[in-house]
Amino acid sequence: MNPQAILYLMILKRPMKSIIQKAYWNRYFLLFILIFAYVQSIYTRMMVWQEINAYIFTPEAAMMTLLNAGILFWVILYFIGKWKGSGVLNRKILLKIFGASLVTYMVSMKVIGLVIALAFDTVERNFNRQAFTYALFSDFLDGIIYGGFFLAYYYYQHNKEQYRKLLVYNEALAKSKINQLKNQLNPHFLFNNLNVLDQLIEEDKEQASGFLNEFADIYRYVLKVSEKELVTINEEADFARQYFNLIRYRYGNAYQLTFNMDNSNGYIVPLTLQLLIENAVQHNLGTEENPVMIAIEIEEYILVSNNINLKRNAKPVSGRALKNLDEQYRILIQKPVEINSSDNLFSIRIPIIHSQNP
Repeated sequence: MNPQAILYLMILKRPMKSIIQKAYWNRYFLLFILIFAYVQSIYTRMMVWQEINAYIFTPEAAMMTLLNAGILFWVILYFIGKWKGSGVLNRKILLKIFGASLVTYMVSMKVIGLVIALAFDTVERNFNRQAFTYALFSDFLDGIIYGGFFLAYYYYQHNKEQYRKLLVYNEALAKSKINQLKNQLNPHFLFNNLNVLDQLIEEDKEQASGFLNEFADIYRYVLKVSEKELVTINEEADFARQYFNLIRYRYGNAYQLTFNMDNSNGYIVPLTLQLLIENAVQHNLGTEENPVMIAIEIEEYILVSNNINLKRNAKPVSGRALKNLDEQYRILIQKPVEINSSDNLFSIRIPIIHSQNP
């Protein structure tokens, strides 16, 4: 084996497993460096020899360049670790790292060359003025070329990793926000229906018993989906129908619900339809003679509408539940819930979510 290569291996000795692992992770970049060095060696030899022969295509020069580049890369990584810290790799820091790495690399190459020359008694041949100047200039060019390649590659990988961390952070933040919003809605659902149960107990104990059984089944669904971001439209539609049965326990036919489902594909935020049904009942007064008609149409989007007959002397409402729902959709798919109101009709348009991982 080439004595210089043996010395490099001694200097660069590291746990083999770590070297192999890092080389595998960066195999495409290292392959690019090797191919570039090989093409560079062929071009240089052709310019010097002015002819084409078998020696021109031998790969040992490219392999040595790759080893030299490895030393340069480790030097650059050392200065990155020293000066970058937890800060951002801005242009000023990059220039400082590159300059210090280039000087250190050139000095290191001369020291290694001197050790080899002393070991093989070739100091006079390798360190005369002409050879020293040529080698120094060659190391300088290699340092700029391969150092530039490495910094560009490192900067790209660094930015990619930062972008990945940012995505993970934003996803975690969004999930945390959604959970907070759900935690606000679930007690809202529970307390409203407990109030209905309390009224039924006073008026009709048999109806209250039936209501309680229905409510227990429904609340199991609420608990089941509380950890989910999305459910299928069919699941939510079935739940909405079951929930509306609770409404009828209290109000009979004063509130009526119709479904028109031309499209059942896709997903929806859990409890969306229940919340909108509840919103219509809470704000509007329905009677047997003049019922509040709640219509749910599912086509390219979900449209929930009802005629308006506002309750008199009703408590002022904050609209928190609708704002809460709107915020969940904005977080998940960056689309708002559209609310429209006229003198006679109130409607809410909900976007359909087409993927379970929006």
